[in-house]
Amino acid sequence: MDSKPAATLAMLNIDSGDPARQARFYANALGWEITYSDDNYGMVEGDGQKIGFGRIDEFRPAQWPDAAGAKRFHLDLQVDDLDLAAKTLCALGASQPDFQPGAARWRVLLDPDGQPICLSLRAS
Repeated sequence: MDSKPAATLAMLNIDSGDPARQARFYANALGWEITYSDDNYGMVEGDGQKIGFGRIDEFRPAQWPDAAGAKRFHLDLQVDDLDLAAKTLCALGASQPDFQPGAARWRVLLDPDGQPICLSLRAS
């Protein structure tokens, strides 16, 4: 069997209600560069990775928490300080929902489109 993979990941694309806003938020949150942004599509790049945000008409974010709903995705971000990172990301446009299943070990935020983001402490 050939050890070469059948494919490599080029980038992650995420449905969005406001691609330019999402690109600004994630560029600031991750310290990445906005490489494209208009009303229909936004892209950020950094650390050899790319995330794109494509406009979806009548976009509806996942609900948090919603045991009956289908979770679309969430990003896990590692941080040095949960409280400081949550405060910084909320100042950039995220929000912190009341329900926090593991507040001592991780924090759940919602990005500007309402998609969940999990913050966890970086391994020492």
